[in-house]
Amino acid sequence: MSQKIITILGQTIEPGKSYEVDFDVAKLHTASSINVPIIIERSKKPGPTVLFTAGIHGDEVNGVEIVRQLIAKGINKPKCGTTICIPVINIFGFINLSREFPDGRDLNRVFPGLKNGSLASRVAYKLVNDVMKEADYVLDFHTGGAGRFNAPQVRIAQGSTRLNELARIFGAPFVLYSKNLKKSFRITAYKAGITMLLFEGGKSHHIDVNITNTGVNGAKRVMHSLGMLGSKFKVSKPKKESVFITASKWQRANFSGMFKASVEVGTKVKKDDILGNITDPYGKFNHFVRATSTGYIINANESPIVYQGDALFHITSRVKPHS
Repeated sequence: MSQKIITILGQTIEPGKSYEVDFDVAKLHTASSINVPIIIERSKKPGPTVLFTAGIHGDEVNGVEIVRQLIAKGINKPKCGTTICIPVINIFGFINLSREFPDGRDLNRVFPGLKNGSLASRVAYKLVNDVMKEADYVLDFHTGGAGRFNAPQVRIAQGSTRLNELARIFGAPFVLYSKNLKKSFRITAYKAGITMLLFEGGKSHHIDVNITNTGVNGAKRVMHSLGMLGSKFKVSKPKKESVFITASKWQRANFSGMFKASVEVGTKVKKDDILGNITDPYGKFNHFVRATSTGYIINANESPIVYQGDALFHITSRVKPHS
């Protein structure tokens, strides 16, 4: 089996070599150049190509930390095949720790992009046509936003045996079936015939050790299953089998006020269990938030102030039995 030719941003990637290629899209308004390094490792032995990405949203630093660790620990150096690591895609947002691009657009809603479109659209176009085209698999790392903490979870669309298998191998505590959103990175990969796992965990502006470890260990398991993981790395089994979620719903605040959750993300709760409380600043009001249904808490609002109607908890309503 011969090695196929791989080209990233015009650079031919030869077997058995390491590369750092600059993802150069645009300069800052100060005329300063911004080069986003893409770290590529290619084995002499043929095998699949896996693309690790993070920072599509600039404030999701925990995903960046996961890919950083894959590089720093040498996990990205494959026994066979090729790995491509992009720790920060939205470098403009990352500089300011903001979710969007300077043009106000969400990068994950403009794929596959346009060559001469908006700034975000140009980045999407270049990523798809000059990088992602070479990948067989993509692992894309995200976090919760707007002060909401996500339990570590893999998100996939229903109906794919291969995605189910890979999600189980990754070993996150939860696997959430969710549709491929229009103009997202995930649906673009799907249309290109590329297998993608989207990992969500933690919250924006925050690095959590448990979330990081879950992401790194999941990446190692996937690489191991593909025969790519270096022999010096150990693969741990997940503590529990992944819970596959087929339906879930948000529980919202009935009152405005100061909010404090009293249950941990990932906990299974029963209907009417106390999940937290909403108070006023003057000590006159204290409302206990009770679970409206039985299920796992897969996301919790960690904002100290909430308004009536705000999402407080994301609770599973239906899970798939273990096979």
